[in-house]
Amino acid sequence: MKHAHTDRRTGGIIHFLQNEPFYGRLSDQSDERLFTIALNSGPDQEVYIDNITYTFPSWSLLPLFSNQSFSFEAPEQVSAWQYNRDFYCIVDHDNEVSCAGFLFFGSYGQLFIHLDQNNRKMLQRLSSDFVEEFQTQDSTQSEMLKTLLKRLIIIATRLAKAQYLKTQSPSADHFLIIRKYNLLVDRNYKTQHQVQFYANELNKSPKTLSNLFARHHHKLPLQIIHDRIMDQAKRLLFYTDKSVKEIAYELGFEDAAHFSRFFKNITGQNITQYKTVGHHLPPIHQ
Repeated sequence: MKHAHTDRRTGGIIHFLQNEPFYGRLSDQSDERLFTIALNSGPDQEVYIDNITYTFPSWSLLPLFSNQSFSFEAPEQVSAWQYNRDFYCIVDHDNEVSCAGFLFFGSYGQLFIHLDQNNRKMLQRLSSDFVEEFQTQDSTQSEMLKTLLKRLIIIATRLAKAQYLKTQSPSADHFLIIRKYNLLVDRNYKTQHQVQFYANELNKSPKTLSNLFARHHHKLPLQIIHDRIMDQAKRLLFYTDKSVKEIAYELGFEDAAHFSRFFKNITGQNITQYKTVGHHLPPIHQ
């Protein structure tokens, strides 16, 4: 079952999916860029994210960024909230619960957020509230759905920080720098491959950034750039018919040979080998 709502003022959209037999997203197949928060209320299952297989634990939440491709082994056991920036995105305030907040730009990798018994009941009640509100047609529906979505994001953010911040939480200033760095990389990775560019944008030295990220057990700044380039490279290789030369140009490399060397240095495989292995993964349903 799919519930959907469009905010007439902004054109923003929100979906809530339950008991869907086919559910996933193919990267670069749609102009619709949706953030996703998925809930697995069934047993452990596999989830395939950008052609990597993960275990999606029972009763856990999984945030998925708007440009990720994914599919589930048992989609009928997954509930999912999807929304775009026009529906809900706070960039300049409420940083921790914005589209550029901890869930999507915390640089902790793929988050699988465990729910204890109390949180399971909370999510079940919240799911019921969403369904009820989708069925309510009045002038305040958009605002109420935004309120419920913000509550979901706050719950997920609190739980994720408790589970993934192994040491003392970064100060507000440090978290802001980390968040801004990740956001800058996401916006500029196709043209800017060096830490120096991002350090200049943040008025920091590359060494200062590296020390800050290491202190809080984040990926190092250069690794964040490389991972972002590789994520997009894999999507383009698997889900488009673009040539290696075209992909290299799109990702800011001088030529196909330079891109191929970069790819092999990161993955340990040449592009042909990697594509052959990747084709053995399950397909993603649109």
